[in-house]
Amino acid sequence: MPKAKSYLPRLTIDEALISHNCQHNPSHRIHKGSRRLKVTEGRNVEHFCLLCGAEAIRSDISKLRAILAELEAEQVHATHG
Repeated sequence: MPKAKSYLPRLTIDEALISHNCQHNPSHRIHKGSRRLKVTEGRNVEHFCLLCGAEAIRSDISKLRAILAELEAEQVHATHG
């Protein structure tokens, strides 16, 4: 069976080499040496503070659970219909 395709961008936690603002909330400062969420999509790279990164991931998990429930309901319907 082939490996399942991921629809998510590449997410990693890394360390800031220089101080800069969070790309979601510019009032959140990421200091040199601090850990941050790095999101890579194609050639685009964005960096988020841990607070904003965690908030976005929690939101995405909720959306993914809802979509999964709908897909699973459709599978049950398709096998019994």
